[in-house]
Amino acid sequence: MVLELYKTPQALSNSQVKNDENCLDYLKPSVFRDGDLVLGVFFPLYYMEPEREMIQLSFLLKPEYKVVASWWLWKNYQHVLAFHFAIQEINKNPHLLPNMSLGFQFYNGFPSDQFNLWSTLHWLSGQGIFVPNYNCKKQDKSVAIIAGTTATFSAEIGTLLELYKIPQLHPLLKKIQFRNSAGYDISFHETRHDVVQYDIQNIVNFPVGLGLMVNIGKFFSKSSQDQALVINEEMIEWPIAFKETPQSVCSQSCGPGFRKVPQEGRPVCCYTCTFCTDRDISKQTDAEQCIPCADHEYPNMERNRCLPKLVTFLAFEESLGMALACMALCFSVLTAAILWVFVKHRDTPIVKANNRTLRYILRITLLLCFLCSLLFLGRPNTATCLLQQITFGLVFTVAVSTVLAKTITVILAFKVTKPGRTIRRLLVSGASNSVIPICFLIQLALCGIWLGTSPPFIDTDAHSEHGHIILVCNKGSATAFYCVLGYLGSLALASFTVAFLARNLPDTFNEAKFLTFSMLVFCSVWVTFLPVYHSTKGKVMVAVEVFSILASSVGLLGCIFLPKCYIILLRPERNSLKGLKKRASSKEF
Repeated sequence: MVLELYKTPQALSNSQVKNDENCLDYLKPSVFRDGDLVLGVFFPLYYMEPEREMIQLSFLLKPEYKVVASWWLWKNYQHVLAFHFAIQEINKNPHLLPNMSLGFQFYNGFPSDQFNLWSTLHWLSGQGIFVPNYNCKKQDKSVAIIAGTTATFSAEIGTLLELYKIPQLHPLLKKIQFRNSAGYDISFHETRHDVVQYDIQNIVNFPVGLGLMVNIGKFFSKSSQDQALVINEEMIEWPIAFKETPQSVCSQSCGPGFRKVPQEGRPVCCYTCTFCTDRDISKQTDAEQCIPCADHEYPNMERNRCLPKLVTFLAFEESLGMALACMALCFSVLTAAILWVFVKHRDTPIVKANNRTLRYILRITLLLCFLCSLLFLGRPNTATCLLQQITFGLVFTVAVSTVLAKTITVILAFKVTKPGRTIRRLLVSGASNSVIPICFLIQLALCGIWLGTSPPFIDTDAHSEHGHIILVCNKGSATAFYCVLGYLGSLALASFTVAFLARNLPDTFNEAKFLTFSMLVFCSVWVTFLPVYHSTKGKVMVAVEVFSILASSVGLLGCIFLPKCYIILLRPERNSLKGLKKRASSKEF
């Protein structure tokens, strides 16, 4: 099939364009066929080379153009033949456009933006010298535009047609449904998605400088989910400059374990691959988002699979738990040994001094303080969770209140040297010992309220340690826990204040200095405990509390009893009435 063209390239190359009207002759339709409905078609068929001389521009006269040569773009001639064949097939089919025929007007689309828009304006106005917004066509049959072979070419024409509110589909065409010669159902309904097939072509260079488009593959699309791409790579002819197959993407694919992060200001195909966080995974390539693992799972190192977490706790078998347990047992044995020493030497002056009963209560209480730390170790259960904080609060309340009672006893012993029977009766009757049950009952009431409202319970911590679920004892009510701890701190502060005020009393049996140091150590440990405790989680949090219990207990044991043990075991000459009087005279004790 050969189409006779309206203008020949020889005629173009031999003519000179002297004004705009003559120039627009070259923009008239090259091929025309009348019909009831006419399609405007813009294809680059030939291009002209203007004279390269500098033209003196004037705002008073129209510029003159001179064409020195023109060439055909033979590779686009196949599009003209394909379009002409399609129109013939449509007109031959009585079911497509009954009682109607399709016509067409072929316009040349120049590579130059200026000439390209001139062709479009000529189609709009219908005359040689176009007038914007004016149409001299007596009967306009044009219904649609088919423009260009590239996206840029089509965009130039489409931008101009948008200004004129030109629709790219006629209402008559929207109702057409038919089956083409290839057996596919075709519909122009906006709501339907029919089979689409595209040929993938490659320019192959043949001898004598002839380059033709050759089919190297096809693309089929029945729906957005059902698509197929077939390419015969062996038929592709790459330009000489390409040493390898060029990449059609801006960024390489993100594998499993990564997610795509768009690069701002660049095309959507440009992105950065970011590794999923330590709680998320991605199983597929080019994932938009990472997905979190369940609470009982954790991501593997590659971040592409979730693994089950191991259940763990501060066990006796692990190094940290074993070290804390050994410390608790060793100090418990040391406390029991000191208790045995004091029982064995119970009739000596240094043991009898300052209320021997309070000393025994304090040593037994310290022994329980060391042993209660073992409740925090091992696998948590309902019983240990209830006993941990309650036992800790009650036992330490007895220990601190005992220190307070001993301090009051020291003050009463000093005051008894002064005239008056009331203080002597208080000292003899052991009234200072009543401080212990009073303080204990107040703490017992706070613990009872805690257990009655929101008691501790077994809980899990799935986020503090990677790959592990930590079994811990939840305190239930944090307010109740801090009330118990705050009451204990108030007792310690009161004991420290009373002991500090009585530290310099000139008495033979004054041990207020040792009590002051013991309370200073106790308060320092628990003041340090609070910020450290809140900055840790999981097993470390439990270990911090156990260490604080051991450290404060060691402070009380060391400051109060080790100096006495030194005198009893290593300096027995001082543990006599003669030695005590000698120390009193020299103010050594």
